Amino acid sequence: MSDSSSWEVDVEGNFPLHKAVVEMMPRGTKIVSAASSGISAWTKTAKISVILEDGTRKGYFLKCATGQGARPLVEGEFHSVSAIDAVVPGLVPKAAGWGQYDNGETQEYFFLGDFHDMDFSAAPDPEYLMSQIADLHRKGMSPNGLFGFPIPTVCGKMERTVIWEKSWANSFTHQLKDVIKYDNETNGQWLEYDAACQQLIDGVIPRLLGALQSDGREITPALIHGDLWERNIGIDMETGETILFDPGSTYAHNEMEFGTWRCTWAFYFNSPIYMRLYQRHVEPSEPVDEWDDRNRLYSIHPYLNDSAGHPGSLSRQIAYNDMLYLCEKYAPLDCLEKYDPEKDVSVTGAYVPFAMKQLG
Repeated sequence: MSDSSSWEVDVEGNFPLHKAVVEMMPRGTKIVSAASSGISAWTKTAKISVILEDGTRKGYFLKCATGQGARPLVEGEFHSVSAIDAVVPGLVPKAAGWGQYDNGETQEYFFLGDFHDMDFSAAPDPEYLMSQIADLHRKGMSPNGLFGFPIPTVCGKMERTVIWEKSWANSFTHQLKDVIKYDNETNGQWLEYDAACQQLIDGVIPRLLGALQSDGREITPALIHGDLWERNIGIDMETGETILFDPGSTYAHNEMEFGTWRCTWAFYFNSPIYMRLYQRHVEPSEPVDEWDDRNRLYSIHPYLNDSAGHPGSLSRQIAYNDMLYLCEKYAPLDCLEKYDPEKDVSVTGAYVPFAMKQLG
């Protein structure tokens, strides 16, 4: 541990608290306790209980990260939360700040926000949730009319390329290339898979996503949460309101938000009621009859993100089979293997739970 004068003392709990974190809090704040709280696959998280200068008790949520993607993870979350809260107040916990400090071994980056005591076992009310997400997508307008985000953000622990683009096909291609690269670094080269990835980029995306902005059709960049799945949603135990957290936002085609809901680990968002209610507020983009194929394409991103973060998972094989389906339909290539419907979770209905553990 670094110089002891850099750390708070006489604080209850099991979580060391650096003074750089306390500097993000209002002046006169008294720290009561700092204790590990929650489960996160890539970070260490804690609840900090404090008493403000006026005597009010308050809880803060602290997330600490080191290593690959640590800075964009916390900085990106701060800006994502701030952007979402500005559009739909109360949908996410308010952000207090982000920063860094030397923990004696490496640089540690942190995000600080309001703490909410949440229930993660109950499914959110579909009508309320989807109206809120629709509001986010309709009101969260890109500052310059382009797809991208002002700073890099992270999905899982993988950094997104979010440079500004007029073309959504180009913007999504950047993000897909990111996860293909991360996946290959983790799981190694696979020639048949590499060929399918290349054809997806060269043939499928220009056709399937290019159609959204051709022949007089246009789509508007929308602010999305960016990692919206069941483990990033909770019900506030005091107010009963639905809270989203852990965003890695970008201004994107709004339908990208729902790629994860197709994945094997979805356990209530794969219910059709959520999407049906959303589409009462926001209609599918044209061509409407290609909505499901776009959803399949968007699901490949979280599948490969999962594969890169969990070596040996089934996600890579599932994503590969989905690539073959899309290539056969939109950009056939004789040298590719054939799509196998018996490996298609949208056909088989397979469910694979997503396992996470708290870092020590």
